[in-house]
Amino acid sequence: MKKTFPILALLACLISASLHAQSPKVLVVTAHPDDETGFSVTMFKITHELKGIVDMAVMTDGGGGFADSQLGAMYYNLDLTDSVVARTHLPMLRKQEILNAGKIMGVRNIYFMEQPDDWYTLDVKPYISGKNWDIAYVERRMDRLLADRDYDFIITMLPHAGQHGHHKTSVLMALRAVQRFKGPNKPIIIAGSPMSATSKPTEFTQLEGYPETRINPNTPTVTLNRAFRFKENDKVSYKIVADWVIGEYKSQGAIQENGIHKTDLEVYRYYDINDPKGLAKVQKLFDALAKSGFAAPGH
Repeated sequence: MKKTFPILALLACLISASLHAQSPKVLVVTAHPDDETGFSVTMFKITHELKGIVDMAVMTDGGGGFADSQLGAMYYNLDLTDSVVARTHLPMLRKQEILNAGKIMGVRNIYFMEQPDDWYTLDVKPYISGKNWDIAYVERRMDRLLADRDYDFIITMLPHAGQHGHHKTSVLMALRAVQRFKGPNKPIIIAGSPMSATSKPTEFTQLEGYPETRINPNTPTVTLNRAFRFKENDKVSYKIVADWVIGEYKSQGAIQENGIHKTDLEVYRYYDINDPKGLAKVQKLFDALAKSGFAAPGH
């Protein structure tokens, strides 16, 4: 009798390699628990529909997020509107919130960088200079993550001038980690931002003074539509997933009240530090996302 095991083993390896090629590994880099809500449907679809891997790196401890916590204070039975109480309890509360949200999105692991969430400012300098954050520590951890985890893509927020200084610094941490990366498979890094169907895209070329944030001017944006409706009588959309995620952040009232629920599109831009050839991989990923699960009309 002929031995079929080697053939079966070869087929299994080929099938495994094919599945792996369709299963991206992604690192989402943000400043605070809840920043990922702008990418939540992309994250959900990658893990649940493409069977990919999504990890997160979160820069701050979240202790400063108490400005809109009036209802959260009642929910947690803690006076979270008091800064001392909030800074004592919010870091643990917000870790639990993002762990709950991560479970919904299918996140594999969350790496907490534990930098102080001190106050709201647009200024990047106190953080990127190492004055307020331990930048050397964050760099070491980011370098280790990229070296050990073999990511295909990294997603950051769009670091426009009106962004929180923490947000912009988290983007710089990701971009500079990619620039330092010496491995054979450099991850592709893209900037995501939420948008409603009726609004204009945020104008952005680069963050002044930080050329690594420059967006490649010759590459189009790619978009994930979370608002198209499916199932019976067009009652359901992927915005429900975004609501599940937002709902975990009981301490953060403003994200429920502001435009996150109104987000129809997740728009992604291609940083100029990437190899231009990598754009095809980004387009292939978002084509796969558009066709996966409940596909939008035309896919």
